[in-house]
Amino acid sequence: MSNESSCGCGGCGCGSNSNEGITITARPTEDTMSQNVITLKIDGMTCGHCVASVTEELNEVPGVSNVEVVLSAGGTSTATVTTNAPVENSVLEEAVAEAGYTLVSTSA
Repeated sequence: MSNESSCGCGGCGCGSNSNEGITITARPTEDTMSQNVITLKIDGMTCGHCVASVTEELNEVPGVSNVEVVLSAGGTSTATVTTNAPVENSVLEEAVAEAGYTLVSTSA
């Protein structure tokens, strides 16, 4: 039996939740003149793999041009989503759920 702790995400096997503050950013590809910024509060994220999963799922949402996720391991993490078209909150919630996490709140 191993004494190694696990971050709990099940995806990376990093054995740690010490990645607090990790950020993964996908750079915008569209004109920033007509963009909206939405802030998402997300529970359940514990490591860099979690950040990558949420970033990937949110980037697949039509209209999303940029995603930046700041991890708060063991707390509520923040995702800043920039869109170049209107995006329903329910679509963002589905993307976060698809990654395996819980959307706590949304603000524009």
